[in-house]
Amino acid sequence: MGVSMNETVSIIVPVYNAEKYIVETIEHVAAQTYEDWEMLLVVDGGGDASAQVIREYKESRGEERLRLFVREENRGAAQARNMGLEEATGRYIAYVDADDLWMPEKLEMQLQYMREKQAAFVFTGYEFADERGVGTGKTVHVPPRLTYKEALKNTTIFTSTVMFDTSRIPKEKLEMPDIKSEDTALWWKVLREGHVAYGLDRNLVLYRRPQQSLSSNKLEAVRRIWNLYRRAEKLSVPYSIYNFCFWAWRAVMRRI
Repeated sequence: MGVSMNETVSIIVPVYNAEKYIVETIEHVAAQTYEDWEMLLVVDGGGDASAQVIREYKESRGEERLRLFVREENRGAAQARNMGLEEATGRYIAYVDADDLWMPEKLEMQLQYMREKQAAFVFTGYEFADERGVGTGKTVHVPPRLTYKEALKNTTIFTSTVMFDTSRIPKEKLEMPDIKSEDTALWWKVLREGHVAYGLDRNLVLYRRPQQSLSSNKLEAVRRIWNLYRRAEKLSVPYSIYNFCFWAWRAVMRRI
């Protein structure tokens, strides 16, 4: 397929109080076998030295592919990612959270899979990791494809595994809504418009889970998914309950 756009992957990273982890995350991106990338790090307020740590790393390595943006006020991950999206220059959009880690072949394998499937939206499997970034051995396998209705029941798409092709989905369609679980809301919005998400069932990401992370708060997770069904997707109560039951079962199975 002849495409006039570049083949750069723009990697968007919201950074909030991540000085403890951010260098390791950057180094895992820098170790990618696919080298045509830019990393847009959006420091979203916070009271730590994340911005300084990133500046020092960039200067010491002479790494021009790192692009740092600093906002004094914390506005949340959705707005941070949207700022990165606006500044991105690559054809492909990928995300990694500031404490997650990629396997060296992540971008190369994902791009190859995207081209094979002629897909606009691809995600991969991943492994849970402890606070030190060491894999726990618990790997999440992903289905080969998800439609909108299937994704409502199966929220296995993890942000740090996602890649979009902006030659197939315009950038303006990839803005995240400013709500809780903004990432899942975006996946559903894209799929609702008729796209299919293709899953590469390879463990290419380590999902670090500090003990006090938002995702570890089970009650909050329940509240967020229910609000997505009812408020964002405007599903009926019976259909919300139907999807919620599948979501809850899969959420438990991913963690045991």
